[in-house]
Amino acid sequence: MKHLSRILASAGASLFCLGASAQISVDKVDVQQDQVKFEDRMRSVEIGSDYFSPARYRAERAAIRKERNFLEFGGGLQGALTAYNDPWVDVSGGDNSIALVGSLFLHHTFTKNLFTVETKFDAKLAYNRMKVEYEDGGEQGIWFKNQDEFAVSIAPSFKMSKNWSYGAIFKFRSQFVNGYKSRTEQEEEHMKSKFMSPGYLDLSFGITYKSPSAKFPIQVNMSPVAMSATFVESDLIRRDNGFSYGIEDPSKTSKYEGGSSIQIDFDRTFGKSGVLRYRTTLYSFFGWISDIGQKNRISDYSEYLDAYEKWQDANDTTVGHEITDKPRLPIHPTVRWENTIDIKATKYLSTTLSFQLYYNRAQNVSVQTRTLLSVGLSYTFKNK
Repeated sequence: MKHLSRILASAGASLFCLGASAQISVDKVDVQQDQVKFEDRMRSVEIGSDYFSPARYRAERAAIRKERNFLEFGGGLQGALTAYNDPWVDVSGGDNSIALVGSLFLHHTFTKNLFTVETKFDAKLAYNRMKVEYEDGGEQGIWFKNQDEFAVSIAPSFKMSKNWSYGAIFKFRSQFVNGYKSRTEQEEEHMKSKFMSPGYLDLSFGITYKSPSAKFPIQVNMSPVAMSATFVESDLIRRDNGFSYGIEDPSKTSKYEGGSSIQIDFDRTFGKSGVLRYRTTLYSFFGWISDIGQKNRISDYSEYLDAYEKWQDANDTTVGHEITDKPRLPIHPTVRWENTIDIKATKYLSTTLSFQLYYNRAQNVSVQTRTLLSVGLSYTFKNK
């Protein structure tokens, strides 16, 4: 049995060795090697964080425009109505009347670096209707213009320092519709004003001081070189109806004077809600350049009146009677002072008080004044 077990053990070991040698045997494989070339067929695109946005561009442009531009405009319609019935008039008297005043104001300022241009437009037109009684006993309600004027001002300037600048001011003013002598005289032969009859043009070049204080926003323009022109384009008004507005030669439609001018502006709003606003402009022009070369100038007013009567008397042979021989007074400074007070009760309801003083000796030796108080609707818009 021992011999048999040894024989079987030897046979098992031989089989195990043969199986193991069969598992680790490797056949020889001849592999042919080829070169492989790799190519990048994808297109490379650089991607950055910067990009163009139309919405952002529009917002930036709008911010720049708002920073450079200041815009304010407003308008109003004020009036008054008084009405009585016949029994009231028979006992207590009275007169039915209507008064209407329309106004428009625009103020625009454009600023870029040191350059600024300021544009203003101001217009007022007022009518009233009152009863007129005629000599034959008849009566009629008639509309009559009592205020009519518009003014345009353009002032380009360059800043020299914080409060000083130099530039020019161009101002033009006239009226919209025809004006007549009185309520009962509204025919063509009674006409005394219309568009460009008269019209006024003022040009000035100088320096401007602007106060930095918000509580005292005064602006003073001093122009050593300035020009003032008056136009009366209508021959009917100038020659036939006798309203020459300082143009002495009836064959001419305009008059030009050279000299100096000064203008003072003040505009302030009081109260957090802007309940009170006061605006004033004082303008004065002195035509000293034209005064130097003026002929037949007489300083004394009494002597001027005597010389003027002789010039009008065609039978007086001691003086000439041509327009060049007409005696003249020295040129006096013209003064125009405008004041406006706005009191707001609500956003759309306000009271306006305006006062204007005007002195122009070429037209009238006396001072002209006008006062107007009105209550009604008004609206003002500001972009900032």
